[in-house]
Amino acid sequence: MGVRDLVYRLYERRLEAKLSRERDMVPRHVGVIVDGNRRWARAMGIEDVSRGHRKGADKISELVCWCREAGVEVVTVWLLSSDNINRSKDELEPLMKIIEDVVQELVDAGWHIKPMGALDLLPDHTAHVLKNAKEATAHRPGLIVNVAVGYGGRREIADAVRSLLLEHASKGATIEDLVEVLDVEHIAEHLYTRGQPDPDLVIRTSGEQRLSGFLLWQSAHSEFYFCEAYWPDFRRVDFLRALRSYAARHRRYGT
Repeated sequence: MGVRDLVYRLYERRLEAKLSRERDMVPRHVGVIVDGNRRWARAMGIEDVSRGHRKGADKISELVCWCREAGVEVVTVWLLSSDNINRSKDELEPLMKIIEDVVQELVDAGWHIKPMGALDLLPDHTAHVLKNAKEATAHRPGLIVNVAVGYGGRREIADAVRSLLLEHASKGATIEDLVEVLDVEHIAEHLYTRGQPDPDLVIRTSGEQRLSGFLLWQSAHSEFYFCEAYWPDFRRVDFLRALRSYAARHRRYGT
């Protein structure tokens, strides 16, 4: 172990010790925008950006383990936006294979997987892998891993409203009936994350400081942490820093 690695390890232990004394300040739900795979590959002089996606994919299982160790109950990992489905075939096909492999690895590792996104926009085989993962792990206890693939926040809200309208129509209710009783909780009950706590903390890597449509409804009162590291370079110490930053904040819930 080099001097730099030793220093980081000591620093990591200090963060762990501090956070262990503040267990009540651990976020229940952490959302992660895993950004920077392509830029990491280019910075490394790698022309095939799929190698960046593969390197980033290797980090997902580590992240989930870090969340469990910290006491997080739900982690939502955004792997592919609905906008990115329009990427070139040469990039999209290997990316879908990488996502399928990641999901299967999470299933094999014993996690409770919940896919979220427009599965109908995905290739049939990818959608099949995601649906099978959901069914195979539905009754597993412990940490829930939301895998956001083909996900867009605006589309999620539109899907929630559509589902709400269909539910009321199936009961014979009219639009006027719905208008009389509609409130924010009715929509929340039809989101992809229904039944889960809203994200307390949203982390984005690569230095970008925007949500890009991630959990638009649910993140109304979330705390945000933006990390300069590209996702493949995101370390446990970076995750602990994010938790430390969250624990130090006084949450005002919109005020």
